Amino acid sequence: MTSDRNDPRAYDLVVLGATGFVGKLLAAYLAEHAPAHLRVALAGRSRERLDAVRSALPSAAARQWPLVVADATDAGQVADLARSTRVVVTTVGPYARYGLPLVRACAEAGTHYADLTGEVLFVRDALDAAHETAVRTGARIVTACGFDSVPSDLGVHLLHREAGGEGLGDTTLLVTRLSGGVSGGTVDSMRSQIDAVTADPSRQRVVFDPFALSADRPAEPDRSGQRDAMYVFRDQATGRWTAPWVMAAFNSRIVRRSDSLLGHAYGPRFRYREALGCGRGPQGRAQAYVVALAVGAGYTAMSQRLTRPLVDRVLPAPGEGPDEAARERGHFRVELRATTGTGRRLLAVVAAYGDPGYAATAVMLGQSALCLAEDGDRLSSPGGVLTPAVAMGDALVERLRNAGMTLTIGTE
Repeated sequence: MTSDRNDPRAYDLVVLGATGFVGKLLAAYLAEHAPAHLRVALAGRSRERLDAVRSALPSAAARQWPLVVADATDAGQVADLARSTRVVVTTVGPYARYGLPLVRACAEAGTHYADLTGEVLFVRDALDAAHETAVRTGARIVTACGFDSVPSDLGVHLLHREAGGEGLGDTTLLVTRLSGGVSGGTVDSMRSQIDAVTADPSRQRVVFDPFALSADRPAEPDRSGQRDAMYVFRDQATGRWTAPWVMAAFNSRIVRRSDSLLGHAYGPRFRYREALGCGRGPQGRAQAYVVALAVGAGYTAMSQRLTRPLVDRVLPAPGEGPDEAARERGHFRVELRATTGTGRRLLAVVAAYGDPGYAATAVMLGQSALCLAEDGDRLSSPGGVLTPAVAMGDALVERLRNAGMTLTIGTE
């Protein structure tokens, strides 16, 4: 690794993967929103490409940020990188393929870390490889700081805070508004996890375990019904027909990990599920079944040797994604409803304008990184492999509200 400064803690924040599709968006966001005193550096494998990204940043000060050349797969280089900064935020995926050396290095160095993974297997491996070390060093290793899984995790956090000692019972997240594109990096992560599950049955058991990311799997309370809603059902609270939500299998495990890290503070009756909200009546029911069939067909096509090449031709390659106009048109809204132990009905809403996986994710990941770098005095969480809600909680909620996102909580 080579860098522009020799101080072992030369930086406050390093963006690794700054030349990738999401990395460029993140760098641009930080160029406009990072405070002037924060020492930010851009990192990646190619100095030439890093220089091109830096030259295009929308801030004159950011165009002076140092560059760090480092390969995410080189354990020595990422160890040097981790020792050089207080916080690393990485967009280098698939994380199962490229992420563990950096997680280990940050845990060892006591360096805070944020990513935007949506890969259950990677988070499980990170827990096994680095949680105890991070507890010892105080490093907050925070996974899933993008659209996976900030709306889910912080939405339940808001419900929990509102419920207080009453605890939460049945809790359902419905995606009620969604418009956005797909990048090649996201597709590559999906492909990587499908391949791992297909090749190793033991990995399949991890993916399908609803408590796969629990802080103490044997101690999980008996909670019947804690399964992903991979079927069509009518939501009683809203009257909407629902279809399976492709991100539910990851988001729900992050939410349950938060609960376990907090000593099951959400309550003994807490049950959580996510679904995609469709319309009402016969038309909504038909729409839900069409979506469910499409989700199943897509997964099957990516899983089969004969159909995978055809899917790969249609889907974007790594480094590709929606253009600026499409990213600006995007938006999302999720509604989380829960019943408390005393019967109160709560509603939390998390929403934002901008493509959820890219424009909005740049905000969520950028503010997560800034929270870790700037808000240490407000964060009471210990070190470890953590979730956004446990690591940053109210501090991140406040930052995202100030950044223009909607995060509300109330009763119905």
